[in-house]
Amino acid sequence: MHSIPPRERLIFALDVPDADAARSLVETLGDSVVFYKLGLELLMAGGYHELLDWLAKRGRKIFADLKFFDIPATVAGAIRGLNGRGVTFTTVHGHRAVMEAAVGAARDLRILAVTVLTSFDRADVDELGLGISVEQLVLARARQALATGCAGIISSGIEAEAVRRELGEKLLIVTPGIRPAENRPADDQKRVLTIERAFASGADYIVVGRPIRDARDPRAAAEAMQAAIAASVG
Repeated sequence: MHSIPPRERLIFALDVPDADAARSLVETLGDSVVFYKLGLELLMAGGYHELLDWLAKRGRKIFADLKFFDIPATVAGAIRGLNGRGVTFTTVHGHRAVMEAAVGAARDLRILAVTVLTSFDRADVDELGLGISVEQLVLARARQALATGCAGIISSGIEAEAVRRELGEKLLIVTPGIRPAENRPADDQKRVLTIERAFASGADYIVVGRPIRDARDPRAAAEAMQAAIAASVG
């Protein structure tokens, strides 16, 4: 497992309607969360770059989860626009030309390749006409991510074990779709795991959204997860 401060291993998905709601939730969470993921919902709400700056000034780590997928020149230009903003990670879809363009344009941020979305299952992959399993697709894209110089991948913990078995510690693995054992609501995530199982399978970071955001006491929920992470990674 990569050497990462335990409290940085929890990435909170700041999936809220606008920047004001984001700032309010960050202040509620206080020092229970160090690392924040900002996705497309906040990008489209306006004030995204200002929010990046606000978080960076407060010493928070930032994951700009924008899942870029376009012609290589456009992706490279988008990545250049994120350089110098205090962003640690950003995401691109796991296609070779896209990954190569992103890695080539990145200066002070690290590229993570999306393998298979955790809202997908085998039926969704079959619809793509690839004729392979979810695990096979994740492994294929992980190999390409490594070959193109990506820092890591986005992968369900279900496939993380296979990635670790084949590629060892060569890539960071960031795992979304985390649900505490006592909190497994019906939602759009199909391939989910508990905190403990995700780290046992080889995750370096976990991404958690709804179980913290929708908790009666978000800060207490985040601290409980931090305790579970500390116990899992030793």
